[in-house]
Parts: sequence; C-alpha cells; structure tokens
Amino acid sequence: MNMDLQQYVIDYGYWALFIGTFLEGETILVIAGFLASRGYLELPWVVVTAFLGTFAGDQTFFYLGRLKGIAFLEKRPLWHSKTDKVFDMLRRHQIKVVLGFRFLYGIRNVTPFVIGASRMHPGKFFVLNFLGALVWAIAVGFLGYQFGHLAESMLGQAKKYEIYFLGVLIAVGLFLFWRSTRKSAK
Repeated sequence: MNMDLQQYVIDYGYWALFIGTFLEGETILVIAGFLASRGYLELPWVVVTAFLGTFAGDQTFFYLGRLKGIAFLEKRPLWHSKTDKVFDMLRRHQIKVVLGFRFLYGIRNVTPFVIGASRMHPGKFFVLNFLGALVWAIAVGFLGYQFGHLAESMLGQAKKYEIYFLGVLIAVGLFLFWRSTRKSAK
C-alpha cells in the first residue's frame, strides 16, 4: 500500500468504519477486517468501532420509525415489499428478527425503522439490538480479517497485492450498494 493511502487509512479508517456501519455495514466492515489483517488497523478496535456504528445507526433509525411511524412508511410505495416482509417476520419471530436482521440482505436498512414503527418497547429493542450488533461486528469483522490471512497464504506475499485486493473489495462493495439502491428505486 503506498504511503499516502496507508497514512489515510491509519488517520481516518476508524471514522470511515463508524460512518459506514452507521449507514450500511457489511462491506465497510469486511474491508476494515482485511486492513486489520494487513496491520493497518487493529482488529479489536475494528470490532468496537463497527459495533458502535451499527448500534448507534440502528438505534437512530428505530427512534425515527417510532417518531414517523406507519404513515411515513405508507408514503413510500417503493419500500412496501420490504416493509411488508419485515412486519410479517416480526409477527412470527420478533426476537430472532431483531437479533439477526443485520445478516438479512435486502431488508437490513429498513428493518430498524420498521421495528420502531411496530411500537416495540425501546428497552427491549435496546437490549436485543446491543446483542445483535455485537455478534454481527465480531462475526463480520473476523470474516474480513480471515479473508486477509487467506489471501496472504494463497499468494505468499500478499503485501505486494493488497492494494488490488482492497480495490476489488471496494469495487464489489460499491457494486452491491449501487445494485441495492437500484432495486429500492424500482
């Protein structure tokens, strides 16, 4: 990794991770885990930062859902298929949904808002969100970290190629984000 990019990651990596996990999550955390495996970030701080970002973001969106409620959701027809799916899942498996929604592609971002609109007790959401965010940050952060070690063992000297791995991870992440926003717009 060139020195300017390396210093940028060291200086702003945790802030970028916090903001990324506040808004979205998986891709930025996998990238941060990969960077931790390369020695640019520390895995324990990656996990803590990702936990704080996702927990804070989901608490914020939960309270927005409580504040804006069903009326807000009804004004967004593009969200209906996702929100209907989340409401249905909440009726059947409330605790499992709150603990695991971060692992559900396609409905992850709208779920805390819907849970808030469903009028779940804030204390219950806080505890379940805390546990779910912690498990998610550890699991996905470790996955990215292991990916970095796997890449190194496969290539022998991954240090020479890490900028390419990072580029591929970022490209895949941007593609998935673009794709999910296009689906939301349909």
